[in-house]
Amino acid sequence: MSSSYVLIKIHDSDNVAIILNQGGAPKGAELPGGITLIEDVPQGHKVALVDIETGGQVRRYNEVVGYAKHEIKQGSWVSEKVVDMPTPPKLDELQLATREKPNFEPLEGYTFDGYKNPDGSAGTKNLLGISTSVQCVAGITDYVVKLIKKTLLPKYPNVDGVVALNHTYGCGVAITAPAAIVPIRTLQNMAKNPNFGGEIMVVGLGCEKLSPSRLLEIDEEQAVNLLPNSEAAKTLEDHVVSLQDENHHGFQDMVDHIMEMAEAHLERLNKRRREPCPISELVVGMQCGGSDAFSGVTANPAVGYASDLIVRAGGSVMFSEVSEVRDGIHLLTPRADTVEVGQALLREMQWFDDYLSQGKADRSANTTPGNKKGGLNNIVEKSLGSITKSGNSPIVDVLSPGERIRKRGLNFAATPASDFICGTLQFASGMNIQVFTTGRGTPYGLEVAPVIKVSTNSTLGKRWHDLIDMDAGRIASKEITLEEAGWELFHLILDVASGRKQVAADRLGLHNDLVLFNPAPVT
Repeated sequence: MSSSYVLIKIHDSDNVAIILNQGGAPKGAELPGGITLIEDVPQGHKVALVDIETGGQVRRYNEVVGYAKHEIKQGSWVSEKVVDMPTPPKLDELQLATREKPNFEPLEGYTFDGYKNPDGSAGTKNLLGISTSVQCVAGITDYVVKLIKKTLLPKYPNVDGVVALNHTYGCGVAITAPAAIVPIRTLQNMAKNPNFGGEIMVVGLGCEKLSPSRLLEIDEEQAVNLLPNSEAAKTLEDHVVSLQDENHHGFQDMVDHIMEMAEAHLERLNKRRREPCPISELVVGMQCGGSDAFSGVTANPAVGYASDLIVRAGGSVMFSEVSEVRDGIHLLTPRADTVEVGQALLREMQWFDDYLSQGKADRSANTTPGNKKGGLNNIVEKSLGSITKSGNSPIVDVLSPGERIRKRGLNFAATPASDFICGTLQFASGMNIQVFTTGRGTPYGLEVAPVIKVSTNSTLGKRWHDLIDMDAGRIASKEITLEEAGWELFHLILDVASGRKQVAADRLGLHNDLVLFNPAPVT
């Protein structure tokens, strides 16, 4: 007699499997393989397939995800309470660039309809971005953005929107500290994102440490000693509004100046039209948040399959979240395109180890109550599911936080795992569309780039039917194969990038703030 309960076992060597059934399975349930549950097990949580001795390995993904604190009987719930976490891989013992490169055939004949830029890049949106040099001006920029949307945007129908790039940096910070380069280059590179069409506009205060000229990458000394008719002076005049300018006599003068400058940018942006662009100008950011035990079974592998398709078509993919890669780094360094790329991966892992250590924390601080409720015992198990978003392509480059993408193909963009910080840093690195997988559910979205949300399980996909763009839980229920899901996501990415389909977050107007990563001191 077949069991009505379904177990998902990832690898033959695994000694645990997760429960697929909605609501889980009760004590006494008969599972496939003649296993009888000896306690209730929630959906997505692990069941011991065999007896595991004290100190014995708990294996999932053909990797050790924990050690038994005491004997675990077959049919037991293998929760976080009965498992000790393994130590992370030692960085000085890892193989670099040793894997034979997969023989992927180029994928030809695919394009997307984007907005071409003078520098050769292409946007998936046509936005006016108003950058800021300091938090002090955020109230003004928020006010002006509302005014622009109400009074100016209707005159420029080809512009998708206007976004204020507000942040909490710019003053009261150790601007010369070595780590200050992270927030500074992030702000510089966000303004260069293809979705802004090269129309850089900055609102500053006038007395801040982070000068608008630095955001425009004009030499500080040169900016102080500008000749009136120099190219640098013209750039500042056309792109920067300083609220403390002596010509501003009150609030309305400031607003009028910003509105006048914004309209000049909007006129140029309005001339842009979607046109066929090569996939080489698509930069797809892959991220996960609110992960569960299904993440590494359904959505993330489907994302990985789609990642390989994007790379084969000549495009670029970036995966991130250092603390969710650290425990799977031994599976990634062999995939480095060169030894130098492998060393760069190690560099970013070590930097983040040191960063956490300085804060008297470690990678175990990553996992959330929601992750654990969704069946992930620890960061090791979470990492092994997370890295499947990277597919099987060689890793061609490693970006430090906030650096711009340099090479087409699969990139590792080093970021913290915070959804908002990761999204911001990926955007600064050049991401023009993002795929975000979730098992617990989140309304996360970005105004600056489309975010395709993929559910890891159909329970969430059905319950959040108007918030989720694709349900990868159908892989677990065998409604579609992993390959079919990967192709479906690939086509969805192209449709969204082309403006043919709108993601749920954009349709509902659900957009999170951009959040800088500032590892440097605040004074």
